Amino acid sequence: MEHTEYDNFILLTKGAEAELVEKKSRFIATVRPVASEEEAAAFIDEMKKKYYDARHNCSAFVIGSRAQLTRSSDDGEPGGTAGRPMLEVLLGSEIRNIAAVVTRYFGGTLLGTGGLVRAYSGVLRKALEDCETVRQQFGVRLRIGTDYNSVGKIQHLLAARHIQTVDCAYTENVSITVVIPIEDYDSVCRELTEITSAQAALEELERLYYRVEEHADSNM
Repeated sequence: MEHTEYDNFILLTKGAEAELVEKKSRFIATVRPVASEEEAAAFIDEMKKKYYDARHNCSAFVIGSRAQLTRSSDDGEPGGTAGRPMLEVLLGSEIRNIAAVVTRYFGGTLLGTGGLVRAYSGVLRKALEDCETVRQQFGVRLRIGTDYNSVGKIQHLLAARHIQTVDCAYTENVSITVVIPIEDYDSVCRELTEITSAQAALEELERLYYRVEEHADSNM
């Protein structure tokens, strides 16, 4: 498939929390959906106020369908042992519009660089397991106007191409509204024109991201 500026992605719809105790240090991961840098900053400040007595509140967030905006903070932990590993976990999950804060209550025993990376990454992965997500796909909302003679052919084509039908209106003629993945749009329009001998009226309504069903092999 040819690459476009619109990439399919996984969107966080509901966050979660998880805890991990490592050598008496308590790690609490909190994950939440965010739509902007301002929302992410507000969430991080909220967690810092909630866990004001903790030693560290490390954070990371990823915003945008192509992860256009990313930030991370070690919040006083040794450089590269908390925020960056957390960000790598988020990027690896392919989830977008997501922010995470991992709070650490120090237990009196130093964990070392490797131990910190494992703890911050591990508790965040644990929280991600309980998050809820949906797949987002970029496509075109198309209205197909036709007479009753071509309805069967059109419905057969839509079913064969697994095109999502949004609405059908049966009046003097038939109006079918569908959402087509952007990469299939041109070819589906050509096929609709061919099977109806160019009699179908094709009206592009909008280009948008829309939810698609999660596959059974989803990593979430």
